[in-house]
Amino acid sequence: MINTLVAIDEAAEAVQDGCTLALGGMTLYRRPVGFVRALLQREQLPRDLTLLSFTGGIESDLLVGAGCVAAVRSAYFGLESFGLAPMFTQFTQSQRIRVIEETEASIVMGMRAQISGVGFMPSRAWLGTDLPALRPDVRKVIDPYGGDELIAFPAIACDVAVLHGLAADRQGNVLINNNMGIDLELVYLADIVIATVERIVDKLERSTDGVIIPYPGCAMIVELPGGAAPTSCFPLYPLDGAAFLQYTDACHAGNFHAYLSEFLDS
Repeated sequence: MINTLVAIDEAAEAVQDGCTLALGGMTLYRRPVGFVRALLQREQLPRDLTLLSFTGGIESDLLVGAGCVAAVRSAYFGLESFGLAPMFTQFTQSQRIRVIEETEASIVMGMRAQISGVGFMPSRAWLGTDLPALRPDVRKVIDPYGGDELIAFPAIACDVAVLHGLAADRQGNVLINNNMGIDLELVYLADIVIATVERIVDKLERSTDGVIIPYPGCAMIVELPGGAAPTSCFPLYPLDGAAFLQYTDACHAGNFHAYLSEFLDS
């Protein structure tokens, strides 16, 4: 491995107070839950994080409930068929976290602007809606060529992005499945990219069922079998529905911290 294979504790130390942390995967699939566990096992928990994700799920809800999150920017935050994300719902309703209103388009445009090294990316998205009223940093501009009114989405910066992959080889390449979300974009966006993977192999085999993130896309790689559980890591293991129900039942009963203690010890 070319200076990229590290222990999970070392990788977790890359997340500093006040940083923007992006968590890869999509809805209930290939989420870096094992990394979040390591983050919450630190002696000093990270504080005032801004969570960035295309969709937020159980991995993000754990960080919210643990008091690590100051702001969330995501197009969706929930547990799909298992209902709302309980801690996100509680913290939002009690105004203990700030929700930066986003849609799929605004996140993508903001990321494109940052990747391109410009302050904003113009789009027709949000025109004719009330969404700009919720985001004073999103402004209207005039196309200097066609004269049309456009929305200027400001660049979105990211300090650390964490992805979970099926495997990595000893050259630092990482294999993810085709349910990518915005994982590939996060590789270009974040200052530090961390990949937890199910296993380390000598050489990755290219397949139509997956996409390889080539070295040096990931600055740190951690071998972490089962690192996406209880979410799915297709085709290696399915999501654990019973674990989701246990989580939501505990939260709705006011037992989040008891659940968290057990989760961290598992």
